[in-house]
Amino acid sequence: MKGRIHATRDLPPRVVPIRVLNEMRGHALETHPEECCGLLVGPAPGRFEEVHRCRNEMTRLHRQDPVTWPRDGRQAFHMNEIDYQRVERHADEGGQHVTGVYHSHVDAAAYFSEVDQAFVRDPLFPFPAAEHVVLAVLERKVVDAAVFWLDPRTGRFEGRPLAPEAA
Repeated sequence: MKGRIHATRDLPPRVVPIRVLNEMRGHALETHPEECCGLLVGPAPGRFEEVHRCRNEMTRLHRQDPVTWPRDGRQAFHMNEIDYQRVERHADEGGQHVTGVYHSHVDAAAYFSEVDQAFVRDPLFPFPAAEHVVLAVLERKVVDAAVFWLDPRTGRFEGRPLAPEAA
C-alpha cells in the first residue's frame, strides 16, 4: 500500500442512477460532521440500485477504547454489524448482491485512503467483491464522488469519478 488512491480523472465517470447518488449525498450531509457509511445492492457487480444506510460505530468504539480505535467518526467509519448483516440477508432473499460499500470523507477529498485500503484487504472484510464509493463533503456540501475497486489482475486499487445518469 502506497498512500492514497485518487480517481483517474481522464477516465469517463462511472454513471449511477441519480436517485442512488442523491440518497448517498443526503446520508453524507445528515451525518456531518461524522462520516456516513452504508451498502449498495444490485443484481450484478458494478450495479448500484438500492442504498442501505448503516450506522457508523467508530465514535462509540473510540470512546470505549481510544488506544485500539484512535480515530472517531469524523475521521473513519466502522459499519454496524447488525446493519450490514440485515442488508446482506435482504440482498440474498431478493436474488441480489451487495455490490458496493459507500462512505463519506469529511473536509477531505474523494480518495481511497490507506485506512480504506487496509479495511478492504482485511481477511474478515465481508464484501471482498464490492466496489467502494467515497463522497467528499466540504463546507457541508458534497462536492465530489468517486468509485474504487481492487483489480484482481494487478492486486492494485483503481478509481474513477462517479456521476449521475443523464435525466
